Amino acid sequence: MVEVAVSDAGNAAVGEIARAFTTARRHGAALGAFPGTLPADLAEAYRIQDQALALWDEPVVAWKVGRIAPELQSRLGEQRVSGPVFARNLWRAVDGSAVPFPVFEGGFAAVEGEFIYRLGSDAPADKTSWTADEALSLADSLFVGVETAGSPLATINQLGPLVVASDFGNNWGLILGPAIDNWRDLAPENLTCETLIEGVSVGTGSAADLPGGAAEALAWLLGHCAARGRPLKAGDLVSTGAITGVHDIVAGQAARVDFGPFGAILCRAQPAGPIGSGEEGNVHEHSTA
Repeated sequence: MVEVAVSDAGNAAVGEIARAFTTARRHGAALGAFPGTLPADLAEAYRIQDQALALWDEPVVAWKVGRIAPELQSRLGEQRVSGPVFARNLWRAVDGSAVPFPVFEGGFAAVEGEFIYRLGSDAPADKTSWTADEALSLADSLFVGVETAGSPLATINQLGPLVVASDFGNNWGLILGPAIDNWRDLAPENLTCETLIEGVSVGTGSAADLPGGAAEALAWLLGHCAARGRPLKAGDLVSTGAITGVHDIVAGQAARVDFGPFGAILCRAQPAGPIGSGEEGNVHEHSTA
């Protein structure tokens, strides 16, 4: 794990922001405002995320990729943003009941239907630039899944990608659905998704709606993580971006994310409790319906 030193005033501020976010997450509590001065750029935002990872000190089993709004990409110098998924927040959908997942009451929560690659071998630690074809050669499976976006900060998306990057990429879980057979032979437009909340359709789309397709998101993340000293390993999962959009959800609501011939995932939001109170992940085997 990369350790981030806190040795001067700037780094001390980074450490305090990281501590505020991780403390709120551990207590299942909301934050009323961003806990400090907003990051000046993505480099500073990821320093906060790295410090938070050091404070959290739990295994990262997956990474989420999100899109930066086109009008911000030139100023920030990136098209995408990323955050970690911890082992406690990975659930597998397998049987016919809804997967419960925690949300921060008073914070932000959403569900996002996504396509998820699994790496079949370690990525070279020094390779920071990847083509889509190179990235696909490293993947051994493609799954359907649901990112359960979440933050103690209700305004995280309104404040923008610098704040998203600083707080674990606005992630609080990943529900892994079935693997897709013969996925290498499928065109992006054939990888479809519909999201319903409380039985109401809130969005439809396909992997073709992701800029460059899901493979470009995988390629970007491989380079991004290597550049941060966190090269991806065999078995790591990569959630490649919201297919139908980011759909807000609150505790008590249920969602169905339907991938057509590839299956559907049911899930239900429940209030987050303090870590150790029974709300955390590793619920292991849950539903596909």
